[in-house]
Formats: sequence, structure tokens, C-alpha cells
Amino acid sequence: MATDLETILKLEVPLIVTIGSRRFDVEEVLGLGPGSILDMNKSSDEHLEVMINNKPVGTGTAVKVGENFGVRVSHIGSPAERIEALAG
Repeated sequence: MATDLETILKLEVPLIVTIGSRRFDVEEVLGLGPGSILDMNKSSDEHLEVMINNKPVGTGTAVKVGENFGVRVSHIGSPAERIEALAG
């Protein structure tokens, strides 16, 4: 049984951080190209949504880590909520 749990805990799942969303007309989508800037519906200081399997599990703020971006988690759901998201 312990081996099964260890195997499960090593599974990789998709973690998504959403900076925002919006709808575009098809004409706008066809007009996108390199260098296009997409204005999102959130201000830069709002919390970002952290999701597992497309289900929200927490929130965080954007941070710079060296030359990369990262997320500092400010709220995370209970273990039960995270397990439910994994079952998704």
C-alpha cells in the first residue's frame, strides 16, 4: 500500500496560472501577430488564479525569479479541495 501511495504522489498534473481572460472577435484574432499586446481584464496588482486540472485551488501574485516569472501563493485550498481538483 505504501508503494501505491508513493507512486500516486509522484504523478505529474497540469498546474495553470490564469492572468486573465477576454473574448475576441474572429477579426481581432486574425489580426494578431508577433509583438501584439493583449490587454487583459485584470489590473497588474490583482491576484492570479492557480488551477489544477482546470479547477481553482488557490490564488497568488506574480513575481520575477531571475529571468523568469513565478507565482507567490497567497491562498491555497484545503487538502480536500486540492484532492478533489486532482480527481477532476
